[in-house]
Amino acid sequence: MKKTIHYIGLDVHKNSIAVAIAVEDGGELRSYGTIGGKLADLDKLIKKLEHPGVELRFCYEAGPTGYVICRHLKKRAYPCEVIAPSLIPQKPSDQVKTNRRDAKMLARLFRAGELTSVHVPDEEDEAIRDLERARFSAVKDQRRARQRLKGLLLRQGLPYEGKTSWGPAHLNYLARLKMPNVAQQIAFEEYKTAITVAGERLERLSKALEAQLDGWKWKPVVLALMTLRGIQTINAMTLLAELGDLSRFTNPHQLMSYLGLVSSEDSTGDKRRQGGITKAGNEAGRRALIEAVRAIAWKAQQRLHGRYHHLKAKGKKTQVVVTAIARELAGFVWAIACTAVGKAPAPRVPKPEAPAHPQKNSENKSRQKKTYQLNPAIKYSASRKANRPAAPRS
Repeated sequence: MKKTIHYIGLDVHKNSIAVAIAVEDGGELRSYGTIGGKLADLDKLIKKLEHPGVELRFCYEAGPTGYVICRHLKKRAYPCEVIAPSLIPQKPSDQVKTNRRDAKMLARLFRAGELTSVHVPDEEDEAIRDLERARFSAVKDQRRARQRLKGLLLRQGLPYEGKTSWGPAHLNYLARLKMPNVAQQIAFEEYKTAITVAGERLERLSKALEAQLDGWKWKPVVLALMTLRGIQTINAMTLLAELGDLSRFTNPHQLMSYLGLVSSEDSTGDKRRQGGITKAGNEAGRRALIEAVRAIAWKAQQRLHGRYHHLKAKGKKTQVVVTAIARELAGFVWAIACTAVGKAPAPRVPKPEAPAHPQKNSENKSRQKKTYQLNPAIKYSASRKANRPAAPRS
């Protein structure tokens, strides 16, 4: 007996869940109402919607509530997808947003197959990711504390003039420095204490993250990625904690797009315009790759090394060059990760050459360097007046 599929959209909040149901094959689309935000309330909803001839499929947007609902439904053998909010199709005319409308929109688009789901990590990977993000928060806190201290010194006309900040020489300079006012000295000491506390916290979290590598299922992949110069333990663990199984991407271009490292494009007709990178993907993974490129710079593999200097020679900005190299590094990361898990990457299929466009050929011809010949009958001198034709006499 074939079951009728009911696509259920959940607009999840902290204390409530708005529910909408869309029946397959263009059937009824209705709002069910609002239930509580606990898993027990979700179980009561399932009990009411269960019927012998009905198959339930759930979806909800990724957000602060995490993946608890998804894991709970999958344990009960119900399909559930977590949807990427930035990839939900929306009409520009839709200016009214309510929980009820959002739930109906999710159910309708879920039935139409127009939603894009995100990768749901298992509990172990999510735990490593939470630790990695806590470490990154410590990095940001340390950076902000240092900026506050430098701002105070700059306002007082006491900036550090050494080459490298926060090294032994800089720390000795700060230890000997005295503020002209007692109140400012108190603020100065508090800023230094905040920097010390942030540094100690960062060191603790870094050691804790590296200690989690032993026993993690992705340890072989982490060790494989560390063969790339510039990618150390923290970078490799960040990539895998944020991206999960890299072999799920069929080709490296999908990984580049997922990381938001591909160029944006606005093409119409015969014109093609490309802008900066989309930045539409995983920010933490993109940051880890860019930091790795900053670390390798000219020491990278031969291809990346040559590419780096080729782009620099063309006059590209350093930030643009680093991002372009990070995009290519994503391809190496994908190939190494696939090999490490025993899935050999498929060979690259060359793209067919596009036929020459007549308009482009004419544009290329127009761009060719033109040669101008001077008229030998005209004599040129240093003076412009000598070259002017004589005015007709009246």
